[in-house]
Amino acid sequence: MELLDKLNWRYAAKAMNGEKVAEDKVERILEAARLAPTSSGLQPFEIIVVKNQDIKEQIRPVAWNQSMITDCSHLLVFAAWDNYTEDRINYMFDLTNEIRGFKNEGWENYRKMLLDMYPQKDPEENFNHAAKQAYIAFSQSIAAAAFEEVDATPIEGFDPAAVDKILGLREKGLRSAVLLPLGYRNESEDWLVNLVKVRKPMEELVTVIE
Repeated sequence: MELLDKLNWRYAAKAMNGEKVAEDKVERILEAARLAPTSSGLQPFEIIVVKNQDIKEQIRPVAWNQSMITDCSHLLVFAAWDNYTEDRINYMFDLTNEIRGFKNEGWENYRKMLLDMYPQKDPEENFNHAAKQAYIAFSQSIAAAAFEEVDATPIEGFDPAAVDKILGLREKGLRSAVLLPLGYRNESEDWLVNLVKVRKPMEELVTVIE
């Protein structure tokens, strides 16, 4: 129930007060993202944590001038792989073998299947798939932030190419997918703060097939 209480507490804050979030809270929010499930366990994304105020000031104009960009404590940029490559796939499989301390024939066959499939696909299709995986971690970060009573505002309204340029992401084989400012709500400035949370009733959202 505690997690559900925190999720009921959270909302997409439209104004933040500039107060800094403790680093241990941010680390736990990032750890929740790291532990998120992803397709084939490839984790095809990186998270850029922007604390530098000058960089945030550069990003704000290309993010619809949303004040949370500059008034947040930490701006998380979820950046997906621009493509699935043999090196990237092999790295994750090799890492798994190293950490687990053994090789598994079925696992190696699965590696070969992915190597025969992903690198041959259109890079845009692969990026879109990778971005979906980033969103899984993004969602888990939002829940973790709520648990920490840290406000986290999902932002898709931005120019990805401009953010990529500001952060030099394309040179790293990454493309920005979604932004997540972390901070604390400014109750005197946020029009949304006192409004009741609205969600579909469960019976409209969920269909149970016995």
